Amino acid sequence: MSHIVHDLLARGDARIVEQPDIAPRHQVEADRNFGLPTALYGATVAGYLGFLLVVGSAFANPVLAIPMAIFVVFIVAGFGIPAIWTRLAGNASEPQTLGEFEQRGIMTHTGRLTARDATIQVLILPVLLVIWGLAVAVIAAVVA
Repeated sequence: MSHIVHDLLARGDARIVEQPDIAPRHQVEADRNFGLPTALYGATVAGYLGFLLVVGSAFANPVLAIPMAIFVVFIVAGFGIPAIWTRLAGNASEPQTLGEFEQRGIMTHTGRLTARDATIQVLILPVLLVIWGLAVAVIAAVVA
């Protein structure tokens, strides 16, 4: 590469200029928001905590108190810390309201999703976990 540059300089086809006096532009913009409505995150947390509530009440045992408390702390931290992160200084983006989400949907890596499709993708795991917890609780109640 440097050999080509030297040849261009020697032939007079290239010229050396001073670097322009421009303030550096930051390449990374602080967008700490996923664009989904806050209600979807709340429903996701409710699903995870609902699973723990169902399983914890079905298999109520003093030995499970500490593991259940640890799970609750992890879930709250897993959603609470990013919620705080989105409110840091320098973050100009805001989550969509439910009306905006219904109207526009959300852009993903693979294309635009409607609000219904995005909601299904976000809530499928928490809903299945609650259903699984209820099924396990029913099975445990029938067997006992």
